[in-house]
Amino acid sequence: MRAFHQHGSPPFPILICDDAPQFKKLTEHLGLCWIHEGRHYKKLKPLILLHRQYIELVLGQLWDYYHELLAYKQAPSPAESERLSAKFDILFSQKTGYSALDDRLALMLSKKKALLLVLQFPQIPLHNNPAELGAREQTRRRDISLQNKNDKGTQAKDTMMTVTATARKLDVNLFDYIYDKLSKTFKLPSLASLIQQKSQCDL
Repeated sequence: MRAFHQHGSPPFPILICDDAPQFKKLTEHLGLCWIHEGRHYKKLKPLILLHRQYIELVLGQLWDYYHELLAYKQAPSPAESERLSAKFDILFSQKTGYSALDDRLALMLSKKKALLLVLQFPQIPLHNNPAELGAREQTRRRDISLQNKNDKGTQAKDTMMTVTATARKLDVNLFDYIYDKLSKTFKLPSLASLIQQKSQCDL
């Protein structure tokens, strides 16, 4: 994080993440992950049946709206953007009478700008699950191989797993890429340069 802040200007224009404070000021535009936001509703555990029904109703409305955003990404238009923005206000300003649920709705309403960044940039995803899967791969690797014996082993493991995952996301053949670097032919662009190309958006 310190390296990003020392960069001077944001190293990439848009970041999709959860609402953790460490991600703030890393990028020019910050979008929030809808999957993370939806999970908060599942954490509500009311005893009263009516309140549980309210949660299910709101969750149904939330994911219906989410699918409308997915449809918008395929065919964005100013009119649809305006409609979805207005519908967001209606959905998340509703009152159910269950205070914990109403507080969660109000909190989501306050995050409107970050949650609806897709209306401005239809090319961005609505969630960051692929990034989370990368972290889970590290966990699975640790469960299988246990710990490394020294810092060099940890560094080698982290480097190889990062290169492998990044190459896969960029549709780069891993064998060809490693051979290119080890043989010092350097015919293939670096993964870093490909990431920069992929991250460029029309702002």
